[in-house]
This record gives sequence, C-alpha cells and structure tokens, in this order.
Amino acid sequence: MKKVAIIMGGYSSEYQISLISGNVVSQQLDRTKYIPYKIHILKDKWVYVDEHDKEFTIDKNNFSTTVNGKKITFDVVFNAIHGTPGEDGLMQAYLQLLNIPQTSCDFYQAALTFNKRDLLSVLKPYGIKTAISYLLNLGDVINKDEIVKRVGLPCFVKPNRSGSSFGISMVKEIENLETAIEKAFKEDNEIIIEGYLKGTEVSVGVINYKGEIIVLPITEIVSENDFFDYEAKYQGKSQEITPARITETEKAKVEETAKRVYKILNMTGFSRSEFILVDGEPFMLEMNTIPGLTTESILPQQAKAANISLPELFENAIELALKK
Repeated sequence: MKKVAIIMGGYSSEYQISLISGNVVSQQLDRTKYIPYKIHILKDKWVYVDEHDKEFTIDKNNFSTTVNGKKITFDVVFNAIHGTPGEDGLMQAYLQLLNIPQTSCDFYQAALTFNKRDLLSVLKPYGIKTAISYLLNLGDVINKDEIVKRVGLPCFVKPNRSGSSFGISMVKEIENLETAIEKAFKEDNEIIIEGYLKGTEVSVGVINYKGEIIVLPITEIVSENDFFDYEAKYQGKSQEITPARITETEKAKVEETAKRVYKILNMTGFSRSEFILVDGEPFMLEMNTIPGLTTESILPQQAKAANISLPELFENAIELALKK
C-alpha cells in the first residue's frame, strides 16, 4: 500500500478551511490501497498528527517523520493546502527538489495562477476576456478619481494573492474606496481593482481524469450578498446550483474557454475557474488550483454530478501524481 502524506493547513487566512479539506481527503481514501498520514503545515510547526492527535515533527530536510523510533517516508503527497505555501508554488518546488510526487499542478503554474493579475495578463493575448482592472502595490499613491475613471463604479477591490474571498470588498461609492483598499492590503501587499461585470457567475472544474482532460458540470453561483464573499461561500448565504441554469450555447462557450485555459497553462491536477457570463460571453475572474475538497465544496459537488465519487476523485489525483 502507498503511504500518502496529506498536507493541510498553511500560512494564510484559509488554513482552517484547508484542515477541513485535508480531513475529508483522509476519511475518503481507500484503506485497501493507501495509508493516509495527516500532515499539518503551519507557520510555527510541520507535524504528522496521528489518530490520537499526537504530533510528530516533520524533518524538512527530507520530508520524513519518526514514530516510535521508526522513520517514515512517503510515496506521494496529496496537497490540500489553500493559499500559501501550498497553492502558490512553494510546496510544489520543495517537493520537486526532494523528488516526491504530489497531486497539484507544478510550481510555475501554481505561482502564476495564485497571482490574479499575472494570470489574467498571460491569458489576455489568447483572447480570454477579463474585467477592466487597476493595479496597486503597497505604498503606491492612491488616486481615487483615476481608479474610478478606469474601472467605474461599482468595482471590486481584491488582494492579488489570496483565496476564499478574504479581503475582498464591493465598492459602490468613491468615498468607500480607501477603506476597501486598506482591507485588501491586510491580506496582501499587491491588490487588483476590477470593474463590475453584470451577469451570471459560474464556477467550472477542469481535471485530468484517467488521462483525459474533462470539464465537470458547471455550477451557478447565486449569492444572497452583493457578491460571492466568505459568508456566502461558507455560511450558507448562497445557492450553488449544479448544473448551472444557462443555455446550451453559454454552456459550450464556458466549457471550451475553461478547457482551453487549462491546456494553455499546461495544467495538471485540479482546477476550478470562476467566470461571469455577460451577454452570453464568459469573462474570467480567477483560477484555483487547490479548491475546497469538503463534501459541500463546489468541485466535489461537480464531481458527484459527473458520477465521480470522492474516493474515485482522490484516487485519480494520487495515481496521476505517481505516474508523473
């Protein structure tokens, strides 16, 4: 049986969500094929946590642990870390140096997709539509009139490198812009301000399943709030409708765009991309390469609609990683 290190936690505001995802992966793995090890990657410690919640330090020199005098190494890593260091390329590069296979995309793709403005800049020459945006680095002079002239109102102020909608604000009036910028800078020292796109929000999972790149059933996002914020995502303030209530033409356009982006970026592993359909045309917002993996999360919902169970979804990721 293969020893699977399920890495979870991370250094960002998303660490608690990641712990839930990692625990779901551990629960769902087929015990006749895999031995799961829950590995908590946290700012102050890297530890293996056993079934009795006892902790054993991870040796960062070779990513091993010692339990009762016995050294344990791992055949493969299942990456369930949302945010840094699991979704931005750091863990991918570290594991590649150690020659340990892992389930997510490679380090370059992870770093690129985690950076919203760089991702959209790379895709723009390929004809992928995006919102009008304005970029700010911490310390830049904030010219509110210039920003509004470019992106209009309402607009969205977002940390450039974060997930789960942490630090995002919808700004409807210019006097609220500075407060939103300060909030975003608490999550990241780079922010992106985007013009409002009026339309239907959809989330699209694309995965390599048994050697074939497939698009999972599309999810329509209907938020009770102004947008799909943290409360809407995790506290029941939204409807996630799979399959989405869109036309066959819209469905075909979104599927083609999402699959094309996956191929353009030479992606592997999971991906979940967010689009706004404006007059039938998909505008891309972002891509997540370590999407939520709880039973209520969007990608597992989509897999279920495609008749792929969580054990099958996770086994497929592990087996593809082992073949890389």
